[in-house]
Amino acid sequence: MRHLYLHIPFCHRRCSYCDFNTYANMEHRIAAYVDALCAELAMLREHIPPSPVSAEAAALRPSIFFGGGTPSMLTPAQIERILQAAAALVPIEQAEISLEANPGTVLGRDYLRDLRSLGVNRLSMGVQSLHDPTLRMLGRIHTAAEARASYEDARSVGFDSINLDFIFGLPGQDLAEWRATLQEVIAWEVDHFALYSLILEENTPLYAQVTAGRLRVPDDDLTGAMYELAMELLGKAGYRHYEISNWVRAHPADRPDAPPTLACQHNLAYWLNSDYLAAGAGAHGHIFPYRYANLRPIDGYIAAVQAGRRPIAEETRLTIDDLAAETMFMGLRLDIGVSFAHFAARTGRPLSEVYGEAIAELRAQGLIDLDDRRVWLTARGRMVGNQVFAYFV
Repeated sequence: MRHLYLHIPFCHRRCSYCDFNTYANMEHRIAAYVDALCAELAMLREHIPPSPVSAEAAALRPSIFFGGGTPSMLTPAQIERILQAAAALVPIEQAEISLEANPGTVLGRDYLRDLRSLGVNRLSMGVQSLHDPTLRMLGRIHTAAEARASYEDARSVGFDSINLDFIFGLPGQDLAEWRATLQEVIAWEVDHFALYSLILEENTPLYAQVTAGRLRVPDDDLTGAMYELAMELLGKAGYRHYEISNWVRAHPADRPDAPPTLACQHNLAYWLNSDYLAAGAGAHGHIFPYRYANLRPIDGYIAAVQAGRRPIAEETRLTIDDLAAETMFMGLRLDIGVSFAHFAARTGRPLSEVYGEAIAELRAQGLIDLDDRRVWLTARGRMVGNQVFAYFV
C-alpha cells in the first residue's frame, strides 16, 4: 500500500468550532489507544486487492499522515511504535511522513528533534489566527508568539516541509486584520499554507454563540473578499494556488501540468481519489472498490480490536458512477484539474462519454476550461466551486 492515514483523536481542549471525532482531557487513554492502533495495523497486513492507478497517482511518494485531534500529544516513543507497525504497510524509507501539530503542544526543540529523527519529515501546524483574543475565543491553547516560536523551532531542527493552517471569516475578523496576518506569515517564508473559510458546525459552542447573537461572523461578501485578498497577496509573494484552499512555494522542479513538488503528498492522494488505508477511531479509508469508516467511540474501537475484530462501523461498495463523481469533484479542486487519462484509469470510462454535456455547459458559463489533455476550474469557477461540483454529484 502507498498511503496510510492514522487518526489520533485526542486534544488537550476541544476548540469551540470543532465537530471532529476528538476527545478532550483523556490523556490517560492514549497508551491503550496506541496499543489498539498498532494491533489494527497488524490486521491490515492481510492482502489488499490491487486497484486502478493513474500516472499522476503513481508519481506520488508513499505517505503516512498522523491526523487528529492533536497527534503531537503522543510521545516520541509512541510515535516510534506506531511507525514500526506501519512499516509493514507503507515503505517508510521512501515515505513522506506528516504529523498534525498544535503549536501549544510542540514548544521545545527536543521534541521536534526527536520527531525528525524518527523519520517524520512534514509538519502541519494548526495556527488558525495570529490574533490572541481570537485564539482565546476559539479555545486554542497557544498564543500568536508561541505559534511563531514553534514554527521557528521546527525550522531550526531540520523540518524543510511545514504547513500552516489558518481560518478566515472568524467572528469579529475584518479585512485589515486578515491582511496583517497574511503579511506577517508571508514574512516567515512558510512553504505551504492551508486557508479555510469558517464553517459553523451544529452542536459546537461557536455555533451556539453565533446563533444566539453573542458573536457575529463576517457576511459572505466580506468572507469572499478575504479569500480574494489571500489569492492576491500570496500570488504576489510567489506562491502557487494549487488547490482551492492551499498555496505552496514554487520549486525549481515544478511543472505547470503536474502537482507542485512541495505539496503534501498525502493530501494529493485524496484529491486524486487514490486508495489509502486508515486506522484509528473514526478513521475513514478507501480501498477500491470500497470506502470504510471505523467505529468512532474510543472505548468501542479499543474493545473491537482487543477482541480480534477489525473495528469497521460502515463499509460502502462504490459504483462506477460513484468513482466518476468523486474523481471529478475532488480532482477539480486542483489547479491542474482532472486529466482524461486519470479519469479513465479510475473509472474505465472516457470523461467525454460520462460528463460531456456537463463540461460543455460549465464551459459556456466560464466556470471551467479544457485542452486536449485535461479539464480545470477557471478563476471564476474556483470562487463558486460547490456550484460546479454539483454538476458531478
